[in-house]
Amino acid sequence: MRLVSWNINGARAVARKGFGQWLEAAGADIVALQEVRASAQEATEALALPAGWHLHVVSAAKKGYSGVALLSRERPQSIETEMKVPEFDSEGRVQLAAFPGFVLANVYFPNGSGLDRDNGRVPFKLAFYEALFDWATARASAIGRPLVVVGDFNTAHAELDIRNARSNEKTSGFLPIEREAFGSVLRRGLVDTYRERYPDRIQYTWWSQRIGVREKNIGWRIDYVLAQPAIAARISDAFILDHVMGSDHCPIGVDLR
Repeated sequence: MRLVSWNINGARAVARKGFGQWLEAAGADIVALQEVRASAQEATEALALPAGWHLHVVSAAKKGYSGVALLSRERPQSIETEMKVPEFDSEGRVQLAAFPGFVLANVYFPNGSGLDRDNGRVPFKLAFYEALFDWATARASAIGRPLVVVGDFNTAHAELDIRNARSNEKTSGFLPIEREAFGSVLRRGLVDTYRERYPDRIQYTWWSQRIGVREKNIGWRIDYVLAQPAIAARISDAFILDHVMGSDHCPIGVDLR
């Protein structure tokens, strides 16, 4: 089974940039998308999935903002979309889907930058981190299956995960308090599946859209697949598809035995 996660930066935009052709060649069984920025109807029409795929979309209350979508060849046994925290649920950031053998959380984590790019949303982001992992681990335990969390975490955990660490120490996404929050997630027992297999490899998953930045590979690794040990043991490989265009992020994923 191949599980892929991708922040597409808009369903309609990525559809115009060849999403259908990419999906046909990806060999994926489950595709988790973030930042869909469309209603369920708009996303369904834009992505135009071929027969054999199931699609579930969660939209934000604010039009054209946030949103996640789950594409799967096998219909999930159940899907939950609310943590019962109104200020988080209104932003359409979460899907928790039960599949045979594991529970998948597809999450678009908040950015800590405020409207004035002043890190004003960092407290909201940190509160979301804590609430999400409390909720997701509790729900997976209640369902009785190990948890996999995928998505755009909007945090580069270590210096290895960012091209210019020193110049970004005061930038949301690489603040010490955000990196500590990510570390606390790992201390819950979740495994960073890519870093476990490739402890020294440098690959990024997001690049600024400024001219020349991606070509120079001045990026951040802020998209992850985290897994509890029982399911991490079944992962045969983890990958970053940094050659795939269509968004300011690239797809990532794992292969499961």
